[in-house]
Amino acid sequence: MTDLTRLSAVETRQAIASGAASAVEVAQAHLDRIAAVDDRVHAFLHVDAEGALAQARRVDTGEVTGPLAGVPLALKDVICQEGIPTTVGSKILEGWRPPYDATLTTRLKGAGVVILGKTNMDEFAMGSSTEHSAYGPTHNPWDLTRIPGGSGGGSSAALASYQAPLAIGTDTGGSIRQPASVTGTVGVKPTYGGVSRYGLVAFSSSLDQAGPCARNVLDAALLHEVIAGYDPKDSTSIDAPVPPVVEAARSGDVKGLRIGVVKELQGDGYEPGVTARFNEAVEVLRGLGATVTEVSCPHFGYALPAYYLIAPSEASSNLARFDAVRYGLRVGDDGVRSLEEVMALTRAQGFGPEVKRRIILGTYALSSGYYDAYYGQAQKVRTLISGDFRKAWDSVDVLVAPTCPTVAFPLGAKLEDPLAMYKQDICSIPANLYGGPAASFPAGLSEGLPVGLQVMAPTLREDLLYLVGAALEQALPASVPTLDWE
Repeated sequence: MTDLTRLSAVETRQAIASGAASAVEVAQAHLDRIAAVDDRVHAFLHVDAEGALAQARRVDTGEVTGPLAGVPLALKDVICQEGIPTTVGSKILEGWRPPYDATLTTRLKGAGVVILGKTNMDEFAMGSSTEHSAYGPTHNPWDLTRIPGGSGGGSSAALASYQAPLAIGTDTGGSIRQPASVTGTVGVKPTYGGVSRYGLVAFSSSLDQAGPCARNVLDAALLHEVIAGYDPKDSTSIDAPVPPVVEAARSGDVKGLRIGVVKELQGDGYEPGVTARFNEAVEVLRGLGATVTEVSCPHFGYALPAYYLIAPSEASSNLARFDAVRYGLRVGDDGVRSLEEVMALTRAQGFGPEVKRRIILGTYALSSGYYDAYYGQAQKVRTLISGDFRKAWDSVDVLVAPTCPTVAFPLGAKLEDPLAMYKQDICSIPANLYGGPAASFPAGLSEGLPVGLQVMAPTLREDLLYLVGAALEQALPASVPTLDWE
């Protein structure tokens, strides 16, 4: 019998619709797969077998239908799901069960998607390797000694190890795209406001954006269509039609498309293999009829320092709510200590070192006398970067660059050097500061490890991302992990 875990989302739905397999059989196959391999990958923090099988039964009885009905999905543990532990990779929320669903979760359930469980992540989405999780690191299925990217490494590793055909990630500075790049999967950051943030535990409110992750372009587009769209519960949600992403993913016709290669996102610091695969992928697109030119975005070089002032500043404000009073961890409440002492003890024990580092940095940047010099200046740089994007759209339809400068690095290699870790996001951060959509698509292998090509587009033009991704997917040989460790 066909291994149900190796099917794409589209193939899985076809198998269910044709009667070749039931949704319950599909769900159970993936639950069995998780049981067999996740002790080595550690993609999941919580597996909801009971809930997954119950949702699958709803599909089998015809109660729920749709293009993804019965297809399993791994949900990043920053998205609320009613009654299911949601930790955000942190001890401070260990055991917390939200009393409500995020809008995104509601839409998944309404589409008949089977949520298998919650995936591992860097604590509060702060990291590029999933090593900052309070519950231990996730391992890259291509090489278990290497990182799966971050902060959404659990979602990308679940895809690459065939524990789920679909996943949800969130992207504040590259946390969907960078894991996709180093695991050979597809990851899309929609336009800011394109997918509701209601029920997404906030890190940096002006940057956070949830998006689809999959093993191929069409699967990602179908998931994108399910989760996107206006939500009155989110004040930043865009009241506009969802772009024709599925149509674009089925097309892949890039003839006449104007592609701009970002001059500033190449050169020193980029591994030769990454540069080689990127250049080859660009030539493939040129061969398919796209026009390719080099585009200068002079302020992109300032994106990294601007981001690491804006994001920690917003984090220091957002994370103030974890005060040992309303929910989550509470340490030292012996009836003698004051509320302030309990709060200090709880935050000291509940937050990990990377979260503390960013809270301190953000609090300093927002403090009296420094606000204008740091946070205010960073926002001005953000405006300049947005201007670079807008100017680029006068001459090109999309911008391309490597997704990140290296392939997956060994676990522990950058843990003691925060700046080296931060530099992994050098290519992905500009799109977050601008707010436009961006995606990572597989572009081949370097030294046996995946390389991603990043595509960036104007706001609400996600269809252009999927167009390029589909063209690459059709032209490049598929790269799948050997999984020699099985």
